[in-house]
Amino acid sequence: MSRIITVGEPMALFVAQEEGPLENVNTFDRYVAGAEVNFSIGMSRLGHTVTYITKLGSDSFGRNIERFLQSNAIDTSYVTYDPSYLTGMQWKQKVSSGDPEVFSARKNSAASHMDLETIKNINWDGFDHIHLTGIPPALSPSCREMVYELMKEARARGVQISYDPNLRPGLWPDKQEMARVINDLACHADIVLPGIEEGKLLTGSEDVYEIAAHYHAAGVKTVVIKLGAKGAFTSSCGEQFYTEGFPVEKVVDTVGAGDGFAVGVVSAILEGLPIKEAVKRGAAIGALAVMSPGDNDGLPDRESLEGYMKGSKVEL
Repeated sequence: MSRIITVGEPMALFVAQEEGPLENVNTFDRYVAGAEVNFSIGMSRLGHTVTYITKLGSDSFGRNIERFLQSNAIDTSYVTYDPSYLTGMQWKQKVSSGDPEVFSARKNSAASHMDLETIKNINWDGFDHIHLTGIPPALSPSCREMVYELMKEARARGVQISYDPNLRPGLWPDKQEMARVINDLACHADIVLPGIEEGKLLTGSEDVYEIAAHYHAAGVKTVVIKLGAKGAFTSSCGEQFYTEGFPVEKVVDTVGAGDGFAVGVVSAILEGLPIKEAVKRGAAIGALAVMSPGDNDGLPDRESLEGYMKGSKVEL
C-alpha cells in the first residue's frame, strides 16, 4: 500500500441532534471535521498509510483531535501545538434533504498560523502521494505559501499530487482571488477533482468538456468532475467518459461526500486500477458518505466497500 501525506485544518464539529435552525437547537453530537481529515480516514480504512500535517491549539479540542487521528491509524508526527491560538470549531445543522447550514469559528485559529516553518522538517522519503485541497491556502497568506512550497517539493521529488478545490468562498476576500489562486495551484497537480459548480466558478463554464480542457491546457493529466447524484465525468490521457452514481437509500448528510469520492479515486489509482474503476470506486464511497451523520462516519473499510460495490447492503 501507498504512503500519503496531506495538510489541513481539523476542527471540533458539533452536529445538531434535531432538525431546524441552529439558533433553536440545544443539543449536539461531537465529531471531528475537516476535508483532509475525511480523506485521511478514508485512505487509512482502505489500508494506506497517511501522515497528517497541521497545527492545533493547546486546548482540549486540539488534544482530542490528535487522539482521534491516532485512533484512525493516522500518523501525527507532524502535528504541532500553538499555545497562542485556539483550535477551530464548527456547528452543523441536521437536515433530511439538501445541504446543512454550517457555522464555523475558525478565524485566527492555530491552523491558520501554519507556515514554512511547519513543514521544514518533513522527511519525504517513502511518500508516494500528496493530497491537497483549496482550504489551507484560503486560511492565511502563510498557509498559502506553505502549500505552494509543498507542491514545489512534491513535484521536484516526483511525488504524485491530487488536488480537490474544495471551495470555501467565505474564507476568501473575493471570488476572483479565490479562482486565481485555486487555479494556479491546480496547475501543479496530476489529478484535479472539482465539483461541477466549482468548475463553473473556477473556469466560467459549466460544460464538463470545457472545464476539463481548461485544466489539461495547464498541464493536468487527469480531471474528474463530480456531478453529485449523477456520478462523474472523467478526462484522462485522451479518454473521456461518464460514470453513473450509486443509488442512495436515504441522504443523511451531504458533507464529506466529495472527500469520500476523492478517497475512492486516489486509492484506486495508487493501487494501479484503471481510471474507470477508480472513478467507479469514488462514486461508491461518495454514496456511502452521504448515508451517515458525521463527516467521515460512512467511510468504509475494504470489506464493506467491496460488498457495497457488489450490491450488498452496508450497515452504517
